[in-house]
Amino acid sequence: MSRLAPTTLRWRLAGWVAIVTLVCTGIAFAAVYRGTGTQLRNQVDHELGVYAGELTHDLARTDAATPKLLGAAAKRYVLDQPFSAGSTLLFVTIPGVGTSSNRSELFSGPAPDNGETAADQAGEGLLSAQLLRVKNGYTTLTLPDLGRFRVVRRTVSTPRGLHATVGVGEPLAAVSHGQEGVARAFILAGILALAGALVAAFLIGSRVSRPLRRMAGVAARVDAGDLRPRIHQPAGQSEEVRVLADAFNHMLDRLTDAFAGQRAFVADASHELRTPLTVIRGQLEVLAALESPSTAEVRRVQRLVQAEIARITRLVDDLLLLANTEQTEFLRLESIDLPSFVSELWDGVSLLADRRYELGQVPAGTLRADPDRLAQALRNLLANAIQHTAEDVGTVRMLAQAASAGRIRFLVEDDGPGIPPEERERVFDRFHRTDPARDRASGGAGLGLAIVRAIVEAHGGRVSASQSPEGGARMEIELEGFTASSQQPASAEQSRGLAAGATVGGEAP
Repeated sequence: MSRLAPTTLRWRLAGWVAIVTLVCTGIAFAAVYRGTGTQLRNQVDHELGVYAGELTHDLARTDAATPKLLGAAAKRYVLDQPFSAGSTLLFVTIPGVGTSSNRSELFSGPAPDNGETAADQAGEGLLSAQLLRVKNGYTTLTLPDLGRFRVVRRTVSTPRGLHATVGVGEPLAAVSHGQEGVARAFILAGILALAGALVAAFLIGSRVSRPLRRMAGVAARVDAGDLRPRIHQPAGQSEEVRVLADAFNHMLDRLTDAFAGQRAFVADASHELRTPLTVIRGQLEVLAALESPSTAEVRRVQRLVQAEIARITRLVDDLLLLANTEQTEFLRLESIDLPSFVSELWDGVSLLADRRYELGQVPAGTLRADPDRLAQALRNLLANAIQHTAEDVGTVRMLAQAASAGRIRFLVEDDGPGIPPEERERVFDRFHRTDPARDRASGGAGLGLAIVRAIVEAHGGRVSASQSPEGGARMEIELEGFTASSQQPASAEQSRGLAAGATVGGEAP
């Protein structure tokens, strides 16, 4: 019974189809019903007009000198057209003579032995009275027993100056019978059409809703925690259903990847946090095991605990930063003067360690970006390059290049060991390290490049890794929103505010 509930799509579709069928059938019935009645009435009017025209023409040609002779001629004509033959009533009224009709008892009164009831006589008397009062032209009379009666009346004049009133009438029972036949036919056809429409709509609704019911079943399994089912559409389905199924499957794929990533993220974060917590607990247990720890031992434990707490703090800050990248208020965009921005950034980074630093020309113009977040991303790339190059002789290079369609490209290159090709896409994943043998002190938590990608994607850009000309790593950031100015690109010395070839902690490049 739940499958046949009127709230389902199938029954709703069947109900709407039934309503539309009834409305369309009703409109068609009204049009045909009225059209049939009008056509039949017009046919009756035409026949009445023909009879009246013939009678008028006959009387107009009569050479009767007196009203009595004219009445006799009219009586002969109307008696030749009996009422019972075609149910057409003919009557002629001549002043001073009376009314002649092919139904004599209608105007002269019934005979004593004609067998008519009092009701029949009353009806005929009412009809005759109304026929004598009608005006020239077409008139429809309504009588209690006879129904509707159509009459045409005309006045005729003879060549000798005599006047007569000609009338022709006919019952409209044929019109009523015709309309009743149309009504019966439409009622029968409407019932059959409604039944067929309901069955067809239910079958069509079942076919249309079958993919939706299948999706609902898959969604129920997903809600129960099973992310494996997918919607497989058979051949012949409509384009809309196929697009919906593809979108649903794509959503499930993304949910599966998101849940898998979430589980991996929680596992990695737990692992990264467990190690410093274990170190802190171990050092405190060692310290607590000593009855009288020396000041040096306490200081040593203090330094280790503070270092691990600082590492945990950095890890938590990085995790919060990655979580905030999905919020709309993560970025505060503004127009940045690119040469000044790069100059300030480079001056701060070049003080971190002794390397051979190289800064290329910076295109003059402005960039629509968040200066703090962009500086953080570039510092992470430069810090990563510094970490993987040799002290004093290692090369760290930064380039800024104007790209097409208002885009800017930042390149950070080094001459370190580089990144294997199979790892260049994964280096931006959270907690990923290219060298599993590296310890945590040198490798960090593996969130630096993940933060870079999150910041760049929040700006609508992209980040990628490749090989530098020296064989090391090249990190490339491409952003949109750059507007070049008419000035010449700032040189490396101008952008840094240093003398040509100046370095910090190393030889001139």
